[in-house]
Amino acid sequence: MPRLLIQEKDWFRLRFSHWLSLAMNKFDFVSQELDLKLSIVRKKTINLSLIRIVLFFALGALVILGFAESAFWWIPALFFGYLFVFFIRKYNFQKDQESIYLALQRITKEREKRQKRDLKGLDPGNEFLDKSHPFSGDLDLFGEHSLFQLMNHSISQGGRKKLAEIMKSPFSLKEIPDRIEAVQELASKGEFLEAMEAIGRAFQQEKVSNQAWLEWISKPEKANFLISILAFLGPIGGVFVLVLINLGIIPTAFLGLWILLGVGTLGVVFLPLKKASEAIPLSQTLRSFQLRAELIENEVFASKTLQFEKSKINSSKGKVSQLLVELDRLGLWVQNRLNLLYLPINLIFWTDFLLFLQLSRWKAKVGNTLSQLPEHLEQWEMWVSLGAFEFELEGKGEVSMTQERMLEVEELDHPLILPEKSISNSLTLGSAQRLILLTGANMSGKTTFMRTLGINCVLVNLGLSPFAKKVRLGDFQLFTSMRNSDNLGESVSSFYAELSRIKNLILKLEAGEPILFLLDEILKGTNTQDRIEGSKALIYQILETEGFGIISTHDVELAEMGKSVEKVHNFSFHSEVKDKTILFDYKLKKGPCPSFNAHKLMELMGIRFKEH
Repeated sequence: MPRLLIQEKDWFRLRFSHWLSLAMNKFDFVSQELDLKLSIVRKKTINLSLIRIVLFFALGALVILGFAESAFWWIPALFFGYLFVFFIRKYNFQKDQESIYLALQRITKEREKRQKRDLKGLDPGNEFLDKSHPFSGDLDLFGEHSLFQLMNHSISQGGRKKLAEIMKSPFSLKEIPDRIEAVQELASKGEFLEAMEAIGRAFQQEKVSNQAWLEWISKPEKANFLISILAFLGPIGGVFVLVLINLGIIPTAFLGLWILLGVGTLGVVFLPLKKASEAIPLSQTLRSFQLRAELIENEVFASKTLQFEKSKINSSKGKVSQLLVELDRLGLWVQNRLNLLYLPINLIFWTDFLLFLQLSRWKAKVGNTLSQLPEHLEQWEMWVSLGAFEFELEGKGEVSMTQERMLEVEELDHPLILPEKSISNSLTLGSAQRLILLTGANMSGKTTFMRTLGINCVLVNLGLSPFAKKVRLGDFQLFTSMRNSDNLGESVSSFYAELSRIKNLILKLEAGEPILFLLDEILKGTNTQDRIEGSKALIYQILETEGFGIISTHDVELAEMGKSVEKVHNFSFHSEVKDKTILFDYKLKKGPCPSFNAHKLMELMGIRFKEH
């Protein structure tokens, strides 16, 4: 079939599906053929905009005729008014659908960037960097080219914070199985994940605080008997005055008196409605709340964790999404009370009293049901981020857990390195191999390997599949010491910073905590003799505790401990010098490193060695 006919067929199919979604008033969240869908929705938006303009002028003409000529013109004016509102809603629906398609486009592009590990421009989460944290500062969890950039799909500050908190959370064998179950289920619901994120991106106002909303919704509105009477008298009185004027029974001046009376009485509800206008989130934010709540309500979850999270959204007063639809409708009137179209209607029919009554009844029905909704949706942003990570990326390793103090990894890779470029390694740490001395040439992969171990442990703790064939995780907490730098503001040298870090490790170990430690080139800020003696003392001290892990070093003398000290073993990364290049295979090997490359590296950097 010719390509043109295929495109025409797709165009008509998409057009039909779009009209169907419009008729059902349901948004389309399918991320296929977005360019074609956007073209269709934009054409519809233009057409609806033109219809809306024509209806607006027709309505204005009929209203003028109703005042100037005969009350008969009010009948078609009402009909055209209905059509005008109808097409405004359809126009707004199309604009919202366009925003969703644009959000889906951005989601698709960012997914491609993550799969290519091109993370530039994605949110780095720099505010969550924490040097004092047991492991997050050393494992590239936050910052440029970080796990947060690879994982974050949240759309609010609260959602970002909740994701950062769980990424930095202590390891918990008790919670991991439930997290795995929840993440695996979410990963099977790709359209749900995309829809949740697209809604947030399309409608959420990023810098809007929920504090005013929480304070307003927690305080009931009191509609006294007087307000109820005025809400009844206002519309009846307004209609009565207009009818009598049109019949010529009373002069037009009476309408002015009626409006003056309205100005005085409407002051009773002016301040409460003003506060409501300032507190109720913008229509776009409410739409974000409502649509995401509706998605969660309509989705069936098998995981106990997700069922519990869904139960937080439920309300005994009815579906939360429907309650938000009602508030959106009321909020639209409340926030547009000073609109030039609303003002004359309000002054003639005193509609503010009706509006206040409906708002007070809504608040009485809802109570505090919705007060925690923004926070609950932030929690869902965190779960969506975890599910999307599992859905988008390549980590599909088998996970098992044990109460032993051990870690076993098979064919382990780093999630921030492209799979086709990553070199897999395997290792077992535990009772037999309590402490590994890791030696190797410069740039051979020692630090990257330790970070690979650590970051995959974090993934498992989050309930995510590791980037490995298999990971067996024991009962321990993770502690790292890799990036210890000077702090001029605190007059702290890198050596003192490292000693402080090691002190924290010793305190945890001597308190009986089971710790997996990853220490990179310890005590590198002092002379060789002190470094070797200090390292040996630390190793003996660690072996008397529940700690186990890896210490990397350039000191071959330290590797001698592997021959004489039980449970201390040597592993290494090697390099090969060929002509003017140094070759690395990045494969972990048993035993100490037989040769180092610092001399050759210095030569390649221009340092000329001469015999003296």
